[in-house]
Amino acid sequence: MSLFQFAKSHSGLIGRSWAMLFASGGFRVKLFDIEQQQITNALENIRKDMKLLEQSSSLKGSLSAEQQLFLITGCSNIQEAVEGAIHIQECVPEDLELKKKVFAQLDGIIGDDVVLSSSTSCLLPSQLFAGLVHVKQCIVAHPVNPPYYVPLVELVPHPETAPVTVDRTHALMQKIGQSPVRVLREVDGFVLNRLQYAVISEAWRLVQEGIVSPSDLDLVMSHGLGLRYAFIGPLETMHLNAEGMLSYCDRYGESMKHVLKTFGPIPEFSGATVEKVHQAMCVKVPDDPEHLAARRQWRDQCLMRLAKLKSQMPSQ
Repeated sequence: MSLFQFAKSHSGLIGRSWAMLFASGGFRVKLFDIEQQQITNALENIRKDMKLLEQSSSLKGSLSAEQQLFLITGCSNIQEAVEGAIHIQECVPEDLELKKKVFAQLDGIIGDDVVLSSSTSCLLPSQLFAGLVHVKQCIVAHPVNPPYYVPLVELVPHPETAPVTVDRTHALMQKIGQSPVRVLREVDGFVLNRLQYAVISEAWRLVQEGIVSPSDLDLVMSHGLGLRYAFIGPLETMHLNAEGMLSYCDRYGESMKHVLKTFGPIPEFSGATVEKVHQAMCVKVPDDPEHLAARRQWRDQCLMRLAKLKSQMPSQ
């Protein structure tokens, strides 16, 4: 059984992560790119990442790093790349016309048994897959950056996507150790980004209005809400913080509505506030490539250790 990973010259972290995840599940992966050097670079980076993961006992799947690396090959001919594929994961930049061009090309060479999936984080399936012959086989599978350490995948169907396409993709994501969620109909931002933007919006307003400093704002999440939400979501939190959901809404419903009515308009994310936040962030992490890369590496190590802890927790 083979699995085709579609990535273009700017695939970067997302494309490499997908390849590693699919290989961890025992699938053969073809990494496609129009430039051979991009394929070479991707394979070298994947090898380095897998070896480091194996050394730290964090490699996913039951196969060794060498066994997984053996499953990943590069291909610069799209016709050869899709041969034998059961799943195609597109990872080109967030450019609607570019993605539509890619899917139109794939639509003309695949059969009726291949899932066409996009990694887009914001483009709607109705935009991406409009007019395709194989639209019933099309779906968005939006990962969270970095995908290897954060397992959530949002599955967003086109209005004409066949239920079997959703089911197949859901099963595949579970097979490679991800945590797929079904978004029942498309909506701007999907689910994760809508929640994320709501938090960012209120965080920005609190800093802009002088309620809290940027650094303390981040502490509220990392040392407060974030600890709780690493294991349970906001709805279960409500359920547990009273004698069930009905009790919580009865007890706190009016207070929540009162606070929510005080929320202001959507921030502009510009001007004096962005300068203030930028300066505060740079005190902690200077915005040069070296410091940012080091902090991302630290973040990924933290996520890796958290993922390991979560995997050891008894399932409820």
